[in-house]
Amino acid sequence: MRIHILGICGTFMGGVAALARELGLDVEGSDANVYPPMSTQLEALGIALKSGYRAEHLQPPPDRVVVGNALSRGNPAIEYLLDAGLDYVSGPQWLGETVLCGRDVLAVAGTHGKTTTSSLLAYLLDSAGLAPGFLIGGVPANFGVSARLGDGAPFVIEADEYDTAFFDKRSKFVHYRPRIAVLNNLEYDHADIFPDVAAIQRQFHHLVRTVPGHGRLIVNAEDARLAEVLAMGCWTPVETFGIEAGDWRARLIAADGSAFAVRRGDVMLGEVHWNLLGRHNVMNALAALAAATAAGADPVALLPAFAGFENVRRRMELIGERGGVRVYDDFAHHPTAIATTLAGLRARIGPGRIVIALEPRSNSMRAGAHAEGLAPALADADAVVLLARPELAWDTAPLIAALGGRGTAVPGVDALLAALAAQTRSGDHVVFMSNGGFEGAPRRFAAGL
Repeated sequence: MRIHILGICGTFMGGVAALARELGLDVEGSDANVYPPMSTQLEALGIALKSGYRAEHLQPPPDRVVVGNALSRGNPAIEYLLDAGLDYVSGPQWLGETVLCGRDVLAVAGTHGKTTTSSLLAYLLDSAGLAPGFLIGGVPANFGVSARLGDGAPFVIEADEYDTAFFDKRSKFVHYRPRIAVLNNLEYDHADIFPDVAAIQRQFHHLVRTVPGHGRLIVNAEDARLAEVLAMGCWTPVETFGIEAGDWRARLIAADGSAFAVRRGDVMLGEVHWNLLGRHNVMNALAALAAATAAGADPVALLPAFAGFENVRRRMELIGERGGVRVYDDFAHHPTAIATTLAGLRARIGPGRIVIALEPRSNSMRAGAHAEGLAPALADADAVVLLARPELAWDTAPLIAALGGRGTAVPGVDALLAALAAQTRSGDHVVFMSNGGFEGAPRRFAAGL
């Protein structure tokens, strides 16, 4: 069977392609831009890649077209497949029907922390000898690939609330039918498709409805919006986690979150010592541990494994150090994620200077949905350089004013790099924050130190 994947270089669709190839299918695909690292990974699997969305890329007709959610009506490839009557399906539906059916699915949902928690959960299950499959929206360093079928029953999936495809406006995660679902947190995001937080809560409740009575919901006990979701109706046993409340709790041993003790109910399980920072990552750890336990792993036996976990790339990834300046690349693109990431770094380094280079790139950021929350989120930063591209839909002047002399806005990446170079000094920690490529700015800056 030959399938053609539209939008193949996205992390999710690239993972779908890798799984299809592992199943023995003849896989090809196209994307607006064929680019590394995903293009390199796919070409190594023997997958033919085509640049652009042209009708001729679907000729001769494949047996099936798998459509990514980045494509919409008006796209030449979409118009051709509809006119030609080709068989097509969304990526999440293909995954649910072809890979997840019959598996013990563990889905990790939430506004923040999905990739880290999914990666950690897959790593813990692997450490327990359960040989899980997974599809994650990043490349877990412990595995080196974003997706694999696995030899065991469990399959870990990063469960995104974004919509499925141009013809299916439900959230992706309704296709996954998990036995165990992690609800990590819930905040307003994706302003391009959700009018308010209530609309997101409804989609999360659709996920809750798909978890069977013999399954398990692992839920953040500190999140009031998730409590409201469960109040809409819940038919599955719930275990909660949190630092201040929950069935699974952590007590910080190190203020930066690099060491903590874990308690389940009244039982102290032991301590975790690992390389990750921040309260948010302690919460991710509790969620992953609870989910792995629900899948049959021994939580006490898993605690030493945390020391060997390597986070996904671009999660406070140290990419260079020279002249006493440390440069990090981070994926944070929501005020809450920015604030918690910086709080973890501040707890680790103490009074050292933190310099932020921020690109408002997500749809919500570009639309200005989070503009008012950015200044408080950047409270731990000593200096901020904001990439305010001319097409940005909101006025950045109030943000710069709210930063009280700590912030500046520049129109392009070259100006941003120059501004950083002018103010960076030995001992600084420079953090690049964007959910996109940032025109290679983090590594360009590190190379120029």
